[in-house]
Amino acid sequence: MDKNYNFKEVENKLTSLWDTKKVFQVKLDPSKKPYTVILPPPNANGDLHLGHALYTVEDIMIRYKRMMGFNALWVPGEDHAGFETQVVYEKYLSTLGKSRFDFSREDFYNNIFEFVQKNKSSMQNQLKKMGFSFDWSRETFTLDPHIIKTVYNTFEKLNQDSLLYRGERLVNYCTVHETSFSDLEIEYNEKEGNFYYVKYQIEGTTDFLTVATVRPETIFVDICLAVNPNDKRYQNFVGKNAINPLTKKIMPIIADEYVDIELGTGVLKVTPLHDFNDYSLAKKNGFENYQSVIEKNGKLNELALEFAGMKVKAGREKVAEKLQNEGLIEKIVPHKNSVPCCYKCSSVLEPMLIPQWFIKTKSLAEKAKQAVIDGKIKFHPKRFEDVYFEWLDNIIDWNISRQIVWGIRIPAFECQVCKNWQIATDLKPKKCACGSEDFKQDSDTFDTWFSSGQWPFATLGYPDSEEFKHFYPTSMLDTAYDILFFWVARMIMLGIYVTGVVPFNHVYLHGLVRDAKGQKMSKSKGNVINPLTLIEKFGVDSVRMSLIMGIPAGNDQNFSESKYIGNRNFANKVWNMARFIEFSKPEGYDLTQNFELKDLEKLDYEIYKTHKEFIQNISSKLDNYKISETAEDVFAYIWHFVADDLIENTKTNKDLYPLLNHIFKDCLKVLSVFMPFVTEEIWQNLYSSQNETLISTSKWPEY
Repeated sequence: MDKNYNFKEVENKLTSLWDTKKVFQVKLDPSKKPYTVILPPPNANGDLHLGHALYTVEDIMIRYKRMMGFNALWVPGEDHAGFETQVVYEKYLSTLGKSRFDFSREDFYNNIFEFVQKNKSSMQNQLKKMGFSFDWSRETFTLDPHIIKTVYNTFEKLNQDSLLYRGERLVNYCTVHETSFSDLEIEYNEKEGNFYYVKYQIEGTTDFLTVATVRPETIFVDICLAVNPNDKRYQNFVGKNAINPLTKKIMPIIADEYVDIELGTGVLKVTPLHDFNDYSLAKKNGFENYQSVIEKNGKLNELALEFAGMKVKAGREKVAEKLQNEGLIEKIVPHKNSVPCCYKCSSVLEPMLIPQWFIKTKSLAEKAKQAVIDGKIKFHPKRFEDVYFEWLDNIIDWNISRQIVWGIRIPAFECQVCKNWQIATDLKPKKCACGSEDFKQDSDTFDTWFSSGQWPFATLGYPDSEEFKHFYPTSMLDTAYDILFFWVARMIMLGIYVTGVVPFNHVYLHGLVRDAKGQKMSKSKGNVINPLTLIEKFGVDSVRMSLIMGIPAGNDQNFSESKYIGNRNFANKVWNMARFIEFSKPEGYDLTQNFELKDLEKLDYEIYKTHKEFIQNISSKLDNYKISETAEDVFAYIWHFVADDLIENTKTNKDLYPLLNHIFKDCLKVLSVFMPFVTEEIWQNLYSSQNETLISTSKWPEY
């Protein structure tokens, strides 16, 4: 063995060796118990970040279960990430002085597809560089034909089971990207604004009611004023009419207990298509025929009269100026308001009434909740079960329509004569019930979370493949806790609904990797860490161990370079231990020979017993997904017990050498699930015959 451990040289060599030998490729073997993990597919729109290196959690479990004799399958894949990827590509186009409007739908889609294919290749190289033991022969993309077919079939099944409907409902809409979002995709940000105290004249009198509003630009489409029936200040006004200060139209004044007496003046202007609560209040009180003054492009329309064509913010200022000039503003008070924003561009989202496809979620949520209550799915850490239950208990119908090009287009067709919709997953419908053959396909695509919500069973070839029958349900899902609702809960709902079985048995929720100051990493902040940069400096083994050790499930971690230095030193320590094994070997001793328990002296047996207890302890912890604790135990045992005690004692007592060699071999096997490169290289040097790999030939130590 070389004097120093050269991780760069070793990593390149072993990555190539494992790839050439296809050591991670899995054959379907009914005689073995399956252990399956489906990779949470990274977005195929750019390089991986340090958070993706936490796939190490899954690799640890796959390597462990493989050595335990399971038919252990880890399926890699990538997500087309509809909206996310289209935004990234549009930013790229802007650097060329172009936009999506310069292309046909087909050309725009194909251009993004080529862009994604290049990113996929780059991402795959990054994943291989990190030593992840995927079965690359099963690599899957969320736009592969068999995935699309499965997604279409689920959509059709939901329709047949009356769990799908198309309706005009108020949704959150980004006027910059011109697409809607589900309730989960909204960020609420504090924005500086004003309360405008606007005077509404009472019809036939010189009296006024004053309304405090943050949105004077929507006054054009007010339908009424509302007060609380218990508010004594305004009881005499209920049943009378007010005059719209901008349009001069007559509006009723109604009473409803929804109105907050303490907020503003206690008088509410009701603008149904520009506020979700106003929409509900209007429906409740029997109002119809609402109008919107804001278009999908974020500009005021013709209902705004002379302000038509202005962007919302500019229109707000001009409308307020006009009201002031006419003496209809009592005062303007600065006000900070928490508003829903687009999570990509931070622009304020507008309520928009547009037709969308919705999934009825109540019955799906009940079964998803029961699966956890019954113990069919276990969360690690368990505390996230309560968070999961709370969301399911308050779930609303899921808007799965997105007004973008990139993604799986919704297979729904509208008859251009009778306006009825038909779902056709194979070909365009031939004829409508009304006799028409004129159909137009919905231009929207599916919400990415709808397609990726079917990832576990779609990836394995549901329903007929032998792989699905053997490897499903999958064993473990590992992902960050911040997508518990976006993805995990939806996978459970759809998995149970489509297959009748839970999609996985264990959910391991890891925390977020933050920068040294504890801030979330983002490209806009410029604090994103590329894992390859750390690998170049510290080696893969150090990066893997540093991300896992000392960070229990569900806990965030701040980047600390000292930790990576420490684990690089640990890899060097293990290398030097191996060199001691090699150079201290008694003459004629075969390092690969079996260890004979009967030859142990009493003191040696106590050491052997301690070692077996160690193996039993860490095996139990891995079985219970205590991955961080296991890493700490392995580190401490190897460094302090094996290196500091056993090796030192062997220097003065040569009879301990066979036991030391046996324990060290076990330690290599155990450590290999955390640090595969240094352990494999040592195995190749000391214990391998005919270039056999540790990962493909070794079994987990007995205990």
